[in-house]
Amino acid sequence: MKLLNCKIDVSKKVFEPRQETEFWVGSTIKELLFREGRINCLDIFSGSGCIGIAILKNIRDAIVDFADISDDALEQIEINLKINKISPQRYEIIKSDIFDNLKRRKYDFIFANPPYVASDRASEVQKEVLERDPHLALFAGRDGLDIIKGFLSEVKGHLKPGGKVFMEFDPKQKERIKEILNEYELSVSFYKDQFHKYRWLTASKD
Repeated sequence: MKLLNCKIDVSKKVFEPRQETEFWVGSTIKELLFREGRINCLDIFSGSGCIGIAILKNIRDAIVDFADISDDALEQIEINLKINKISPQRYEIIKSDIFDNLKRRKYDFIFANPPYVASDRASEVQKEVLERDPHLALFAGRDGLDIIKGFLSEVKGHLKPGGKVFMEFDPKQKERIKEILNEYELSVSFYKDQFHKYRWLTASKD
């Protein structure tokens, strides 16, 4: 499959990129094109690696760490980096449960598409999605916020001065996520996808 000038293979049965994700990542790339000099980025919950690879393909001076807990995902990321002919000097692949193995690393930009489907709403998920995508990449507790809470509780400590987080979420989670971000003293802006639903946010230190 193609995504933002990238070829993305999902043969390891990782989470398949969605058009909503392509939309917000494309918007983000347009913003980052105006940055000068090297930028250090983290693609966390990487899955196929599609977000970080899109950054590397479209932003010449970007350096990306890819982090995921799944061994299949880590293999898939390596495959996709080779398919897209990305120099090994521009990336590192790290096995990590959220930030566990990223303790001392700080970034200009962090990109996150975490698991956020509520188990209470599993019946609403299309059958082919349940059969195709790994449940580890889909579900995150009864309200779908278990992983997001853990991520947001630590993310501030991994941002450089002026750094920013970009994160995808379920539109139904918007108000609760706003409360969580306020708790951790992160300023936030919410954005709609191409289907006019709140789908992604940017957050930064106050």
